[in-house]
Amino acid sequence: MQHGTGVSRGWVVTLAALGINLVLGVLYAWSVMGKALALEWGWSKTQTALPFTVATAAFALMMIFAGRLQDRIGPRIVTTLGGLILGAGLTASAFVRTPAAMVLTFGIIGGIGIGLGYSATTPPAIKWFPPARKGLITGLVVSGVGIAAVYISPLTQYLLKAHGIATTFLALGLGAAVLVAVLSQLVSNPPPGYQPSNGNSGVPNGDLVSPDAVAHPNLDWHQMLRTPQFYQLWVMFVLGASAGLMIIAHVAMIAAEQARWAWGFVPVATLAVFNTVGRILGGALSDRMGRTQTMILAYGLQALNMFLFAKYTTPALLIFGSAFTGLCYGTIFTLMPAATADFYGVKNLGVNYGTLFTAFGVAGMMGPVLGGTIRDASGSWSYSFVASGVLLLAGAALAATIRPPARAPIASRVELAPAASKVSE
Repeated sequence: MQHGTGVSRGWVVTLAALGINLVLGVLYAWSVMGKALALEWGWSKTQTALPFTVATAAFALMMIFAGRLQDRIGPRIVTTLGGLILGAGLTASAFVRTPAAMVLTFGIIGGIGIGLGYSATTPPAIKWFPPARKGLITGLVVSGVGIAAVYISPLTQYLLKAHGIATTFLALGLGAAVLVAVLSQLVSNPPPGYQPSNGNSGVPNGDLVSPDAVAHPNLDWHQMLRTPQFYQLWVMFVLGASAGLMIIAHVAMIAAEQARWAWGFVPVATLAVFNTVGRILGGALSDRMGRTQTMILAYGLQALNMFLFAKYTTPALLIFGSAFTGLCYGTIFTLMPAATADFYGVKNLGVNYGTLFTAFGVAGMMGPVLGGTIRDASGSWSYSFVASGVLLLAGAALAATIRPPARAPIASRVELAPAASKVSE
């Protein structure tokens, strides 16, 4: 396949993957739904956090198996299956009334569907492009999840007012199943033998690739787990994602209690917009200055934002804080898959990043539940913000000390070029 034709096809795959993630981002509309459950059904802050928390855990756990599955059979089947399962979970949520049942339908079933779909969007897109664009392409694909709340939150708010909680779940479920199934037909790996080019070859060179990228063979997950860098990245992921997830899960209620603002969907949408900006900007920036340097910047700024969040007591300040949260949080979700590809290659990126993504599940359990529990116990969100800031400072310290795995011998460096998948579906 000619390079120009490959890049054109790569853009089709990238945009389709972005569209799928736009639908999978229904997870981030939970803040609006959780508020409705608290007000209309009398659920506590902890109870409203549980379905979201379990969904993130199921999402993250499924990424391991889904990543390996898409590496073997290709992304098209996996994303289609993910959309159907997510739709089934949301539809089933229309018929339940208790926190325990919602944990099963939205949390477990919905989370599994999201994990299947999300696992098979970034790897195929990256494989169509040269290493110098790894951060940018990753940022574009994962930005779909971030921007999703911009349309899902007001849509959810409208459906809740017009039709109630049950019909809202039903509409979101049917829409998710249909849209993901259609877009999945456009997602595929490159054909055997395809290699993207920087203009000369598919091998990274000089200033075009992130300073963190290493000349290293494609490692499988067993080999990856033998490197200390994996565990350092994993802990960094947990610490960085926890703060953002705490705000995402509760920002509508924070707006109502801290700023006396009833329009909780506005900070949700604001966070989503800047979550998207952070994913794209962070990816492009990291291609130039390096993944870890960009991580240090994002973690440090997010920590400062968390320490100041209790002072955001007006709608304008709350919008600022939500925007800043989204910007830094989104950056992390571009840097982690890009760093995984830098450190361990792209051939097994699905299962490798899926394994690392278990950190997101831990963060999903830590951030929202910790925030809600501290709020219920203290009557204030202030201590939740401080705890998140401390975690972020620890993450910044880890980012400052991480180093790429040891370089491979010169003869093996050509293996860095994105390997063609054995499947093209």
